Order: sequence, then C-alpha cells, then structure tokens
Amino acid sequence: MNGTRYVSGLQLARLLGEVPRERPLYAGLARAVRGLVQDGRLALRTRLPAERDLAAALGVSRTTVTAAYDRLRAEGYVESRQGAGSWTTLPNDGSTALPTPAPSGAVVPRYGMAHAPEPDAGFVDLGCAAPAVPAVFPEAVDAAVAALPRYYGGPGYDPAGLPELREVVAAGYTGRGVPTHPDQIIVTSGAQHALGMLAEMFLTPGDGVLVERPTYPNALDALRRRGARLVPVGVGAGWDIELVAGAMRQAAVRLGYLIPDFQNPTGHLMGDDDRAALVAAARSAGTLLVVDETFAGLALDPAAPEPLPVAAHDRDGRVISIGSVSKLMWGGLRIGWIRASAPVARRIAVARESMDMASPVLDQLIVRELLLRADEVRAERIAALTASRDALVAALRERLPDWTFRVPPGGMSLWADVGGPVAAR
Repeated sequence: MNGTRYVSGLQLARLLGEVPRERPLYAGLARAVRGLVQDGRLALRTRLPAERDLAAALGVSRTTVTAAYDRLRAEGYVESRQGAGSWTTLPNDGSTALPTPAPSGAVVPRYGMAHAPEPDAGFVDLGCAAPAVPAVFPEAVDAAVAALPRYYGGPGYDPAGLPELREVVAAGYTGRGVPTHPDQIIVTSGAQHALGMLAEMFLTPGDGVLVERPTYPNALDALRRRGARLVPVGVGAGWDIELVAGAMRQAAVRLGYLIPDFQNPTGHLMGDDDRAALVAAARSAGTLLVVDETFAGLALDPAAPEPLPVAAHDRDGRVISIGSVSKLMWGGLRIGWIRASAPVARRIAVARESMDMASPVLDQLIVRELLLRADEVRAERIAALTASRDALVAALRERLPDWTFRVPPGGMSLWADVGGPVAAR
C-alpha cells in the first residue's frame, strides 16, 4: 500500500476525543471515525490501529471496535486486506467524497481569484482574505517614487533583493527575538513565489511533504506541481505535535510546510512549547521546515503575548521562514521574503537567476517605506480586523446558531463546523 500513513490507537483516540455517547456504542464510534475521514482530519489511505490497540486506548471492548470497523467497511469508509490491516477510503459512489487531488503536474484548482464571482453576482467571496490599502499607502508611494531615481544607473535587478529592504526585514526578525543579518533575507514576489522557489530547490518528485489539513490550497498546488507526495496531518482542533512527529518519521518526510501563526483557515496559534517540540521533531526526523508567517503580527488581542517565531528554536538551520506584506499591507504589492541561513540564502539567490531574476524595484521601495511605518499600519489593520471578526461572530451566533466555532485570536479567517460534510458536496 504505497503512500499509506499510519495512526496508532492512542493517536486516533486523541483525534476522536471523548468516547461517543451514542448507542449502540459501536455505531457512535463508526460515526465519529467517518466524520474524521469526511472532514480531512483523518487522511485517506491511513492505516487504522489494530482493533485491540484502539479498544485499549478508548477503554471499550474489542467487540465494539470490531463492530465499528465492520460498519465502516459496509459504508465504504474502510478497506481491509488479510495480513495488511485496515485503512481509510471513501465510498465508490463518491456521494460523500472529499475532492480528489489532481495528479502531480496536472493541477487544475477550482478555487482562487480566477474562479471568484463577478462583483455584481450577488455573492461574497469568502475564499479571499485581501484587505484594502492602509491610509499611509499614498505617502509611502510618494516616498518610494522620490527615491527611485537613485537606482536609474544600475541594472534594476538583484536576485537577493534591495539591500535597504533586506535590512528592514532583518531588523524586524531581530526585534521579534530572532537575530538576523540582511544576508539571510531573500526578497521574493510574495509568499507563494517563495514556497515555489523552495519546492524547486529542495524537492524531487516523490519526496514526502508534511502539510496541515486544512491549509492554504494554493500552497498544496505549488507542492503538487513539484510532484510532492503530500502527507496531511489534521489541525482542525489544533496541532498534535506527537502526531506530527510520528508522520515525519513514518512517512520519510523531506519537508514540512506549516502556518503556525493564526493558521489559514482555522485561525489557530501554535504555542511556544509546541514550536520548540516541532523543531526538535524535525531535527530528529531530518525534515526541513518551511514556516509560513504571512499572518504573523496580526494578533487581535494586544494584551495577549505572542509566541516567539519558530526560527527562534532552531539551532542548525533547519527552519526556513517565509513572509509577505499581502495581509498586513496590500495584496497588490507582490513582495515577500525568505529568511534562511546565509549559505542557504546564497543558494536561493543563485537559483533564482534562472527563474524570474528579481522583484520590481519600485514595489520593494514602497514596501520598505510601509515597513518603516509598520506600527501605524498594524494598528489600523488590527482595528479593522477586530471589528470585522466581532461582526461575523455576532452574525453567526444570531443566524446560524447550530454552527460551532472558536473565536480566532488573530489573523483573517474563522473556521466553523457546520454540523455535517456539506463542504464536501
């Protein structure tokens, strides 16, 4: 069963939470496992624990687990083979199936801006978290245009990015507790571009890549285009670092892509202890971590302490951070960055010359001016996001009281449980 993942009895018990109260008990257990498969927290082709192991972890009889597995097999959610065990699948009729990923090299997404409704279509696009420009934007543009003539005599491109911008980005990391030199920063054309370059550099077709589920779909597309073998780990209720560590070891994961800061789309924030444990697990498994910090700095409770960046726990260059101004500043500025060790940053700069050479000078200058005004921009953005979040929470509680959700502490998304697999249809 090539590509099969494994979940232990204890891990599945943690995913299930409390033992279902439904009677008969085996029916409640089957329903709970089915729900994990339908919403993606239990990935397809995951080998299930032996009946005895799951029964011990849940504190129920083996007969109960056997009956639950039998029901799941009858419903089409579990397949079994003598001597090979049982693993998750979906019914052949596809009636409750999750969307099937496109094959590597043939990614045809059905979401994103290319599929967004027309402005007058009467729909709200909930899949695009894109703010308008901040109030200081015209001032930053004017300052950047005034500075542009200084670059007229040069070639107009630097694969690593303008030194002036790299200095400001590096200073931002240093201020967050991660001492950083400008030589460790590579300016990119956004976080998506950064991930694509890293996938091109560090992955070969068939390499295992650990990803959160759910996560940012365009990131999955970028990894699939490189032929990555995706290893999803559910984060609907937050990160289970033991589960993550087990997946890294068992699936021979070459690279891990995670969003620990107000995760997209769940809004979860990974704590300091979990960040340290994540880096330790990656070190033990020989996995490179790509940490997407696009939403870092967007905490909506100013009194709540923010955890240190994941890179603060890194001692051997195993963590590569990517960032962007698309959420804090404006999506129309296609500027992001990569923070890595200086040797890795030099490799990225050299490799970039065969891709897109460099990011536009004027955009880089505008971003530098905005980052110098970051405190003012952040205060404006957080005030607007807080008002939007609170309005959404109030509307959901009033109009959709059956939906359950956790109020996100920051970021730009709210993840709700609508009570059934309607998102799969």
